[in-house]
Amino acid sequence: METSVRGHAGLAAGRWKSLSLVEQLANVGSEVERAIKAHEAGRAERRDAAVNRGLELFDLTATDPRWRGPRRREILRAREEFCVLFWGDTEQPDAAASLSRYFLHFAVAARRSQ
Repeated sequence: METSVRGHAGLAAGRWKSLSLVEQLANVGSEVERAIKAHEAGRAERRDAAVNRGLELFDLTATDPRWRGPRRREILRAREEFCVLFWGDTEQPDAAASLSRYFLHFAVAARRSQ
């Protein structure tokens, strides 16, 4: 899995790996939410930028050696659902809301741990 680090150079340089899994996924969730909101508002350029940043963060998280096994599979499964949301052949009515709820839990947990 190769990661483009254009948008997140500082994170890829090592800071990302200092974050916990909850913090990493909370950050991924922020980009997921931005992409969903931009899509709903019909702002294709913003959506595409948020999708690209989200994918970069998914990839940085999935390549973190601490998250081997079931954790990595869960990360990649969430990434797959994110991709299906924007590029899937069939529209799933609750897919965006489901992804938002999934990542909201990480945002809340990350906030509580600060």
